[in-house]
Amino acid sequence: MSIEQIIVLAVVQGITEFLPISSSGHLVLIPYLTGWPDQGQFTDVMVHLGTLLAILIYFWRDVIRLIGGAFELLQGKLTEEGKLAVFIVVATIPAIIFGLFLKKFGFAELERSVGVVAFNTFFYGIVMLVADMVGKQVKTMQNMTLFQAVFIGVAQALALIPGTSRSGITMSAARFLGFTRTESARFSFLLGIPAMLGAGTLTLGDALAAGDTISADSFICAGLTFFAGLAAIAFLMAIVKRVSFLPFVIYRMVLSGFLVVLLYT
Repeated sequence: MSIEQIIVLAVVQGITEFLPISSSGHLVLIPYLTGWPDQGQFTDVMVHLGTLLAILIYFWRDVIRLIGGAFELLQGKLTEEGKLAVFIVVATIPAIIFGLFLKKFGFAELERSVGVVAFNTFFYGIVMLVADMVGKQVKTMQNMTLFQAVFIGVAQALALIPGTSRSGITMSAARFLGFTRTESARFSFLLGIPAMLGAGTLTLGDALAAGDTISADSFICAGLTFFAGLAAIAFLMAIVKRVSFLPFVIYRMVLSGFLVVLLYT
């Protein structure tokens, strides 16, 4: 890959993976606008590693508490952190089931459908707007129930359809349930840890099966993605403390319109 492709891919993936603006929508745009060849599956693996590392570093205190809670749970002691760890594991199951369904019945071509991405970018932008308008800001993760965690997990499964945005749909679900914007974002990121780990593992398996080889470009891309992702998380957490989701909704509307123009021209 050229240095330009490495930088663009890393920055776009790192930022859009965490902001609720649809990473797939932007990744569809890149080849159309640049004509660059596919970056290869090992690069995809390293990009997932970079985004995962960004979450682990930014939320390291939460991660340590979750791990401690899980160990205490194994010893028969249920704590708030242990309960949250269970909720995250259970909430990940719907995405696993839906992902296997999509793979088994050959829906991978959806990734290349500009029409699907454009529609979902617009539709789930409206969902985000409505959720943020009607959802009360009263609940924190300490108030979360198993049903609420599963509800958010089912929403996360929908993000496997391109254009939805994993962070966007999970934060929308949490807002519908009355969680504050900050807590909605925080749970969304923590829930993304097993999701990104699983996606990276599956992509690694596909890459090995296809005989792909890792390169220095992949490591550079992972490093840049990490820094871009870390900045995106910090930016989002700062924004949701001060304003609504409206700026992201407006951006999604513009992106959807651009994709429609791209589709029909």
